[in-house]
Amino acid sequence: MKFKSICFGTMLVLLGQVAFAQSKVSVLGTDQLKAYTQHFNSLDSEDVKNYVPNDQAFEWLAKNVPLFECPDSAIQKIYYYRWWTLRKHLKETPAGFIFTEFITPVKHAGKFNAISSALGHHVYEGRWIHNPEYIKQYLDFWLIKEKTLSYQRFHSFSSWVDDAVYNFYLVNHDKGVVEHLLPSMTADYSVWENERQLKSGLFWQYDVKDAMEESVSGGRKVMNRRPSINSYMYGNAVALSKMAGLVKNDSLKNLYAAKASSLRKLVLDSLWNADEPFFRTKLAKDGSLAPREAIGFTPWYFNLPPDTKNYAKAWSQVVDTAGFNAPWGLTTAERREPTFRTRGSGHGCEWDGAVWPFATTQTLKGMSAFLNNYKNNKTVSAQVFYDELHKYALSHQMKGETYIGEYQDEKNGDWLKGDNPRSRFYNHSGFCDLVISDLVGLKPADDNILRIQPLVPQGQWDWFCLDNVLYHGKMITVLWDKTGEKYNRGRGFRVFADGKQIIYSAKLKSVKAKI
Repeated sequence: MKFKSICFGTMLVLLGQVAFAQSKVSVLGTDQLKAYTQHFNSLDSEDVKNYVPNDQAFEWLAKNVPLFECPDSAIQKIYYYRWWTLRKHLKETPAGFIFTEFITPVKHAGKFNAISSALGHHVYEGRWIHNPEYIKQYLDFWLIKEKTLSYQRFHSFSSWVDDAVYNFYLVNHDKGVVEHLLPSMTADYSVWENERQLKSGLFWQYDVKDAMEESVSGGRKVMNRRPSINSYMYGNAVALSKMAGLVKNDSLKNLYAAKASSLRKLVLDSLWNADEPFFRTKLAKDGSLAPREAIGFTPWYFNLPPDTKNYAKAWSQVVDTAGFNAPWGLTTAERREPTFRTRGSGHGCEWDGAVWPFATTQTLKGMSAFLNNYKNNKTVSAQVFYDELHKYALSHQMKGETYIGEYQDEKNGDWLKGDNPRSRFYNHSGFCDLVISDLVGLKPADDNILRIQPLVPQGQWDWFCLDNVLYHGKMITVLWDKTGEKYNRGRGFRVFADGKQIIYSAKLKSVKAKI
């Protein structure tokens, strides 16, 4: 009880600060949020109620999430839908707040129905929630408190949690979170090394423990060297080095920088196929490389590959219909693979080609990093990113109603588990962060420079507004109005901090300013 009262008091203070900041700028207002919330509520029988029931959803969302408006009705609607569904998974437990993955209990979950497979997606998405206590307690649960419970499930799945913690810090600049969690994160990295690192230095993983069972490369009991877990551990090492630097621990900083450098070389030397440019799983049985899978794009999520033309060629598979490009989304295995989607429905989950939002999120994050951070690129463009995000938004439907489930037929969008109660509101991916940090392009950073690097293609939209974004303690508004008639603040691209304009450009382009 004492723990809850302290957290509740903290939340009241934080919400008061947020309300004050919100009062400084109000471009959009909450009318659209209210209308969407009422509509989504009307479609829901609400068989499960967690911390914020539907009748309190609008009030909670209005206090906690950024607002967004654009001419693409699919992206705008799903932006609000995904905040609405994420809120359904917020659960208060005796060990603090958590976010569930399945709305109903499942057998492979840990205590309180907690599952760690999509933890990285949850934190990236949740870092934009105005009250940081939810994510702070969620991280505390997995990294510290779960170890004290009757049974543990944290290492049931690979994780990029350390990278997610650092990116959570980049939004709120709360160094206390880093100081609090760093010892647990470094200890956990050592556990992964003991459990999954080979003498060569590469990490291995069963495909099921990557949350990707029945894949074209894997097996539930096969110790393959997969691009997924190795990219995660690289990203974690980079993040741990940066966080060690924040707390002035130079020896720890250098240790994890060396680990990251060593692992990067191993991934490039062992998992890259230069003849058919792509990162692939190395099979344990004979050391050969498996067919191309979406996890081969994961290294770019963490900026692991070099900036060369040969590595850039991998992205040509995103636009190739024999590669990963399908009518309903990006597939999890290349469509030319002879065993593509041949494993049937006997296993319950198949990652041998079907569209999984989990993988779509990772691939789009990787594509965004590639577009923003790499110069050698003649394969994909902002238009490709936008088209795939739009396709992803359109996929959120079942029988004409808004829906998010587990995985889909790549040709017609059918959810392959049907309307299974456990699959409804499946919290196994991200969407809102893709809009905020990638499409609009608000790039969190450790310094006091606000960077906006939009991936909205030139000429695609005449207007859009991302409003009510709490970043570094200030309320940020990003606004594009080609004619000046939509928002009546003049023509052009403008960014405001606490209602004060800090950036102006006549064109929609990458901009930056001090805040």
